[in-house]
Amino acid sequence: MSRFVLSSRRFAAISAFLVAILCCTSAARAQGIGFQGGATIDPNQMFVGSHFETGELMPGLRFRPGIDGGFGGAYSLASINLEFLYSIQLKSGWSLYQGGGPAIVLVRQSVGELHDTSVHAGTFITFGFANESGFFTEFKLGGLYSPNLKFGVGYTIRKKKP
Repeated sequence: MSRFVLSSRRFAAISAFLVAILCCTSAARAQGIGFQGGATIDPNQMFVGSHFETGELMPGLRFRPGIDGGFGGAYSLASINLEFLYSIQLKSGWSLYQGGGPAIVLVRQSVGELHDTSVHAGTFITFGFANESGFFTEFKLGGLYSPNLKFGVGYTIRKKKP
């Protein structure tokens, strides 16, 4: 896998790509915005992030792009996640969901005075439980440059149904 130093031109291209994805979901309007945080294993870090969630693209299927920032150790990670989630309604307001997708992973390593930033591809599979109130808990299994395991909790503020 090729690694490259993040230049301002590449950063602008990645940022434009993210904005296009977040703003141009033509299949459905954004139905909620949320925040999450938790811990990762390999690398051992804490993370915080935000996301937005579309309405259903088809029964049970939603698009939930987001961005997470991980910190701890000799480097930090920023992960742009493009995930599709399929949910199954359970009793008493809970649902089980699963899905996954690709990720863009920015890695910044710091050794003394030296700093190196690189951009990599990542993938992940997501499993979680969500309550109709907006609370959710999930874990993600990562591949390529994504963390091997992420455990998080969060809250999504959704539009009220008419």
